[in-house]
Amino acid sequence: MPGPRDPMSVPNPRSIIIDTDPGQDDAVAILLALSVREALRVEAITAVAGNVPVAQTTANVVRICDLAGDTTVPVHRGAETPLLVPLHTAEFVCGPDGLAGGDFAAPSREPTPGNAVEAIVSILRAAPDGGVTVCALGPLTNIALAIRLAPDILPKIASIVFMGGAMNLGNITPAAEFNVFADPHAAAIVLGCGRPMVMMGLHMTLQAIATHEAIAAFAATGTATARTINGMLTRPRPGGLGSVGHPMHDPCVIAWLLWPDLFGGRDCHVQVETSEGPLRGRTTIDWHGRLRLPANVHVVDTVDAPTLFDRIFARLAALP
Repeated sequence: MPGPRDPMSVPNPRSIIIDTDPGQDDAVAILLALSVREALRVEAITAVAGNVPVAQTTANVVRICDLAGDTTVPVHRGAETPLLVPLHTAEFVCGPDGLAGGDFAAPSREPTPGNAVEAIVSILRAAPDGGVTVCALGPLTNIALAIRLAPDILPKIASIVFMGGAMNLGNITPAAEFNVFADPHAAAIVLGCGRPMVMMGLHMTLQAIATHEAIAAFAATGTATARTINGMLTRPRPGGLGSVGHPMHDPCVIAWLLWPDLFGGRDCHVQVETSEGPLRGRTTIDWHGRLRLPANVHVVDTVDAPTLFDRIFARLAALP
């Protein structure tokens, strides 16, 4: 396996927009992105309703930035509801504020003026073609709205790397992963937009388990960030979630940009089920090309989890 790519060697940081619904693992993903400013330039963080309602996800983004010591990155409040279906949240997993166990302080500032969708459109219109990577950690509502309202932004998107979908069983229904289930119509729009897509689905992210031993070793560094992450990732979790450790679903999106050598996958045609019923939000991944349809997504299916966590925790150790 190739050696790690040192982010310090990147001459021009990659511009990214993070769209998110924090969420404990969203928090780790945001913290990771803010710890590698020499490699990633975070143009904005946009909040969407998902794990908790959007007022709370927006406040959570500010709280996470505060923890990282960043008071300058723009934070925009976005869509309050999915495009066509009722809002479905996940407090039963993430806790009432979405960040249970983290003991975060109150946010230090109000969100940046301007709706998240407007901010996404504005940033992309000002970018060169292929100039911005969109990192989607939650339901895809904001991104779908931006694409539908301003299709001229599409050439500006280098790629959309998203956590969502599943090749096998879901985690919110037997068929569907939460982010796609929460707004299947938005997911269908984004997957059909024609830009390069990278999918971090449950079939892969459930390989990225942060064990309590690894988390404890990181917590021993004693920083405020380490204490907060330790609290979030070792909190009691509901039964039936499928692992003894904590899956790091969303950090895989940021890690893909930093260390693609840790991941494997293939290009596939992926469709989203939008009808109501037991299959709502199912992602049908044509892994073997049986449908003879052009690939629209690079589906990641493997990760070197031990190395992934060594690198993530090494970077997070630099935060306050």
